[in-house]
Amino acid sequence: MSDKTPELRFVEFIPHKERHGHPASQFPLWFSVNMMLLTTLTGGIGVLAGLNMFWSVVAIVIGNLVGAMFVAAHAVQGPRLGIPQMIQSRAQFGVYGAVLPLIAVFIMYIGYFASNSVIAGDAIAAGTPINKTWGIVISGLIILVITFYGHDLIHKIERWFAILLAIGFIAVTIVTMQLGLPDGVWNAGDFNGNAFLLLVGATATWQLTFAPYVADYSRYLPASTQARPVFLFTYGGLAVSTIWLMTLGAALTTIFPTYGDIPSETIASLFPSGMAPLIYLFIVLGVIATNVFNLYGAFMSLTTIVDTFSRVKAKLSVRAILLLAVFVIATLVAVAASDDFMTYFSNLLLVLAYLLFPWTTINLVDFYFVRKGRYVVKDIFNPDGQYGRFNAPAIISYVITIVVQIPFMSTAFFTGPLFEALGGVDIAWIIALTLPGVIYFFLMRKTRLRAHELETDTIDIEEAMAARE
Repeated sequence: MSDKTPELRFVEFIPHKERHGHPASQFPLWFSVNMMLLTTLTGGIGVLAGLNMFWSVVAIVIGNLVGAMFVAAHAVQGPRLGIPQMIQSRAQFGVYGAVLPLIAVFIMYIGYFASNSVIAGDAIAAGTPINKTWGIVISGLIILVITFYGHDLIHKIERWFAILLAIGFIAVTIVTMQLGLPDGVWNAGDFNGNAFLLLVGATATWQLTFAPYVADYSRYLPASTQARPVFLFTYGGLAVSTIWLMTLGAALTTIFPTYGDIPSETIASLFPSGMAPLIYLFIVLGVIATNVFNLYGAFMSLTTIVDTFSRVKAKLSVRAILLLAVFVIATLVAVAASDDFMTYFSNLLLVLAYLLFPWTTINLVDFYFVRKGRYVVKDIFNPDGQYGRFNAPAIISYVITIVVQIPFMSTAFFTGPLFEALGGVDIAWIIALTLPGVIYFFLMRKTRLRAHELETDTIDIEEAMAARE
């Protein structure tokens, strides 16, 4: 495979002869994915909720460092198993049972694609005679072409995006610093607990939304690739970019309270009017850099869902049809959501936390503590294999966690009674990140105790670590 020809692999195992690349490629990839305005808007959530700059930065650092740790742990699974991230869930949930988290993940990709597309549409409309709707469509078509070519082209383009977008955001950061912040925003004594927990949850959620597709971009690495560099390069790319841009977003929201409503116009206003077209182009490039991941992830998720019930043939025509279907759905959602964007986006983040955290915990506990990396990949594609159609322990852990979260939830359409009893502090995401792993760990006791006896056609984690030492 090369970046000049479309990717022919879908959700199947990547043969060892096709493996290539270096762990260092993960840093620019996961750095560039966050180089966009939507990242800065997430950083401003705390300010809008009443948090000052000092505690916004603290919350941003904590949330991103914690969230990125889980995502980087998923990245290690790519070289070991050689398959996309979400299809790995069949080993925990069963071949048919994995459709449950897959649906949630598919909705996530559509939501993020739509959110970013709205920003691109705004930027194109502000800088050209093209209206917002057509701006959304045009930027989407560019993304569609890149995604059609797939893995290698995405890696190559993202390396260039990482450089170009970093230069642009350095300029935005310098100009913002020159404006200065209001007095008192660094006062550590001015603490808002509810807003602090809201921002920690939002930033951790931001990171966790990368978990369902992070291994998609490390699965082509050689199976002998050491776990540590894959983890560190992924972690570094995610943490550095998000902490930087979310802090920038908190500053911009502090200076400009309406930044969340008109982010593109606010950024453009920081520079001479003659530079406006260039600024809007920069904003659109950031959306393209990120939405490639969202469209590719949605395509992989939809392919996995379809493949569960009817084997998907790896043909370019099939790839084109599935990608086009995802693109049309996501674009229609973007157009529909554009009139009330920030409300839509904030609620999307909250709902995703409730749905995705249980999955990521179960997946990681199974990989690192139950099976210890020992899987039979061919059985992941076989409903009659050892993972079966449904795996009760994972499904029970997932459903129980969702039910337990309900009294603590807070969304635009529902507020749980315990949320109000706790003074408006949302701890549902903490439950989602811990409870399912504990339940699954104990329910899988028999498998866990005989982990070293499990059949495997992958590299065992402990054996790999021992060989490295």
